[in-house]
Amino acid sequence: MMMTQETGAAAMTNATPDATSGTINPALKLAIGSLIVGAAVLGLKTLAWWLTGSIALLSDALESIVNVVTALAALIAVRLAAKPPDAGHPYGHHKAEFFSATLSGLLIILAALVILREAYVGLMTSHSLAAPVLGLAVNGAASVLNAVWAWVLITRGRALLSPALAADGRHLMTDVITSGGVMVGLVLALMTGWWFLDPLMAGLLALHIMWSGGRVVQGALSALMDEALPEDTLDTIREVIATHATGAVQAHDLRTRHAGSVTFIDFHLVVPGDTRVDDAHEVCDRVEAALIGAIPQAIITIHVEPDHKAKPQGIDVAPA
Repeated sequence: MMMTQETGAAAMTNATPDATSGTINPALKLAIGSLIVGAAVLGLKTLAWWLTGSIALLSDALESIVNVVTALAALIAVRLAAKPPDAGHPYGHHKAEFFSATLSGLLIILAALVILREAYVGLMTSHSLAAPVLGLAVNGAASVLNAVWAWVLITRGRALLSPALAADGRHLMTDVITSGGVMVGLVLALMTGWWFLDPLMAGLLALHIMWSGGRVVQGALSALMDEALPEDTLDTIREVIATHATGAVQAHDLRTRHAGSVTFIDFHLVVPGDTRVDDAHEVCDRVEAALIGAIPQAIITIHVEPDHKAKPQGIDVAPA
């Protein structure tokens, strides 16, 4: 007897806007908020650079341009990922968010290269700062706004299983660290009169930004390559199957992948050869319900096989 059963969570967090209520899903609201906050922070940091003439603050403002672009990319990706499956994309559009995260990482690296160039030019020329205190105050206000919104994006992005929003939040947190370093460098320059600290700090922080962008790209590409779920999550899945598949013999060939807000789980479930189809179906329903309870927004495919298909290595099911 062979039977394949596929189910999924009835409602996805990143579902399309409710046509009946006209509401917008939370992930899309956060993406719109990121665009607004990014534009406000860009304006403040540009003002801080204009007031001081600081190369480090100019570099900070350049990175904020990337923030706006990545926020726009995240907005587009979240909107596209929310589209339901269609004939051309039967598994949905969830991976669009990983493309957005990849773009964000590449833009972060590009911004770091631009900052390095500005830092080099600054080291080759001597300069002092105009209105440094006021500029630092404006830049500090922008950093506080960025820090608050980064925390919101990271926590809510994880809760909504949205890699685009979480990546945007991590990028903003990197921007907060960058701004903090810039301000420390400028304060030291003011106290000592060593104005070369301004471009030097910009160059050091550019290297940190480049490293952060590389990590974002690496994570997104791993997901696009259908990397398996983390080992602790796999252990949870194995435990759920072993505990709730009573009536079956074993499970094997477990495969998992993550796409946007959705987790795909498929495996073979071995049952006694004389098991009725409806009884095997009841076991599958029980396991699926337990897995969805442990892994929200999971889409599960179970291939049922007779007991002679059991393998030496598999997930042993607890006896009745």
